[in-house]
Amino acid sequence: MKTLTPKDLFIGFSKIGMSGFGGVLPWARRTIVEQEKWLTAEEFSAMLGICQIVPGPNIVNLGVCVGSRFAGIPGAIAAVLGLMLGPVALLLILAVLYEHYSYMPIVQGMLRGVSAVGVGLIASTGFKMLRTELKYPLMLSVIIFVILAATVFHLGLGWVVLLASPLAILLAWKKTQK
Repeated sequence: MKTLTPKDLFIGFSKIGMSGFGGVLPWARRTIVEQEKWLTAEEFSAMLGICQIVPGPNIVNLGVCVGSRFAGIPGAIAAVLGLMLGPVALLLILAVLYEHYSYMPIVQGMLRGVSAVGVGLIASTGFKMLRTELKYPLMLSVIIFVILAATVFHLGLGWVVLLASPLAILLAWKKTQK
């Protein structure tokens, strides 16, 4: 396993935090898996899956998990601080600017454009993660079930997790037995 210091985690997560606007999950995957190679694609997907079912923002939960994996509690603290300090400072500056200029049509148009970019980045990350799962086609049944449960039957997150988890756990266990 790679050795990372709290300083390494702070710097890495600072880059992630300052890379996105309104959602940094795509940048987190790119940095953690593709650039720094701290985790494999499979490890990232598994860790993110856990982070999505516990309370709190997924990216903060991911920072805690990655940080604690490599450097214990100091690593978790460093990762979360790195992730949050820059964006919070920037957000405070933007809030002051928004208060003064939000009435302008160009500002409203910019915000609509940024939201479209965010949706595209999240979709891109989903497709990258899906490629990993295609290596084990049975896992697609879980993905299809979750999509149907959430979109067709409008079940809440708790129900979807409760219903999909047994199948996902069984298939993941079978996957590890190969």
